[in-house]
Amino acid sequence: MFENSRQFSRRRVLAGSAAFGTVLFSTPGLFAEMLATPRMTEGPFYPDHLPLDQDNDLILLKDSTTPAIGEVTHLTGRVLSAAGEPIRNALVEIWQCDANAVYLHTADSNRKKDQQDKNFQGYGKFETNANGEYRFRTIKPVPYPGRPSPHIHFKISRGDRELLTSQIFIAGHAGQKSDGVFRDLRDPLDRELVQTDFKPIKESKIGELAAIFDVVIGKTPADRDQPNRQ
Repeated sequence: MFENSRQFSRRRVLAGSAAFGTVLFSTPGLFAEMLATPRMTEGPFYPDHLPLDQDNDLILLKDSTTPAIGEVTHLTGRVLSAAGEPIRNALVEIWQCDANAVYLHTADSNRKKDQQDKNFQGYGKFETNANGEYRFRTIKPVPYPGRPSPHIHFKISRGDRELLTSQIFIAGHAGQKSDGVFRDLRDPLDRELVQTDFKPIKESKIGELAAIFDVVIGKTPADRDQPNRQ
């Protein structure tokens, strides 16, 4: 049963609509083994100088009325433990290039000053609530030289402990076929776990999108070094 169950999509299981989800939650270690969000590289462009504005709205800078260029996206989700329980007070950080493919990092922005969207925050953070929920307003990610598959980087920590660094990809994007970082994920399920749909919001008059991405924290490297620690 469990070997075949690896074909279940992350979204179906986390939705809790199937009995299979109950099995995962009630079997120690199984949920983490099968649905833990895989770790991915932080990459070279985590901001080397954090912006003054670090809130969860990357579209508008403080004291500005000019929005960033790009498809406005409401990114929401939950941060869950390996047991499927919400993790509250977890710090979720995201960073990504702007619609002109420029990162908020001197190694990138200094070379592309004329391209950079000065109205895009480039980085944001949000602390999860009691239900483990987070939310951001950002733009739909775009490809950039060397990375043909659009993505959003994220890092999750709690207190002084880093829990996970990974990336969020647009589900089914053609660029995944030639994106070396994405292809480093060999397991088809791991590839499923880092993708989500960016869907139009029907009520939006400006073409906004919604993306829902739940994160499951598996064992950290420190946990694996100390297997008996509670």
